[in-house]
Amino acid sequence: MRLVNFDIEALRSFVAGIDAGSFAQAADRLGRSTSAISARLKKLEEQAGTPLVQKSGRGLRLTDAGEVLLSYARRLLNLNDEAISAVRGVELEGWIRLGVQEDFGETILPQVLGRFARAHPKVRIEGRIARNSELIEKTAAGHLDLALAWDDGVASTAETIASVPLCWLGAVDGEPVWSARGNEPLPLAALEAPCLLRNIACEHLDRQGIAWRIAFVSPSLGGLWAATSAGLGIALRTPVGRPPAVRMLDPVSNGLPTPPSLGLRLHDASGGANPIGVHLATIIRQALHETLPAEWMPSVSLDAAG
Repeated sequence: MRLVNFDIEALRSFVAGIDAGSFAQAADRLGRSTSAISARLKKLEEQAGTPLVQKSGRGLRLTDAGEVLLSYARRLLNLNDEAISAVRGVELEGWIRLGVQEDFGETILPQVLGRFARAHPKVRIEGRIARNSELIEKTAAGHLDLALAWDDGVASTAETIASVPLCWLGAVDGEPVWSARGNEPLPLAALEAPCLLRNIACEHLDRQGIAWRIAFVSPSLGGLWAATSAGLGIALRTPVGRPPAVRMLDPVSNGLPTPPSLGLRLHDASGGANPIGVHLATIIRQALHETLPAEWMPSVSLDAAG
């Protein structure tokens, strides 16, 4: 069988179209015409020897081969971009301040710091793990260069990288701490106010007419996990970093509101003008794409207009 070398630019156009939701938007993002993006997709399909997208109603969807290639394409692009970043950024010097949500302190941050340090040994990173509101405020004030934070619903130019589902969490062991058929209010374990997820939990419980009480308050996520695993209360969080002693609760069978998903945003204080920040942001995106489930990433349903 004759070996084929996939075209990197064609792969980039393909992935950009999937992430943007349409190839028209991908064209804007890549600074190319829609016809040029379409030509690259056609070239990629010729190299693959099979269709990668097909019409579905008024839109497009990935074929089975497209689903398979998408995973490989991300890995190829990540490796390509990391190599380019390392080669071109050899002479980068200085420092950068990165803020990360506590949820990603153990899952994403080690990967990001390790990769960046290997690629840019002359750059010093000042890292900060903090609450959502603090990260957003410090980035807006110029005290952080980059921050990975949850979407708080406020209009922002920050890049949305993922949509992460929220879930109700309880202890793996022991009796249920609350029953929808009982008369007791739901014991809620939460972080200290102000807390975005605490607000969401209270709003959804109120909307469904479920009485609740704050059973445990913690200043840190570690304390919240300890209280939840001990059965002191039910928490609303994302599955990211969930310890083994904490399980996800099915909202329907437990009489709980179905929680929404929460956008994950990358805030850049320089708006892309800081070359060190650009390199670090690339590595953050790569780490997230490799770590988070594919269904949490931008939709693969494509607009036919693209």
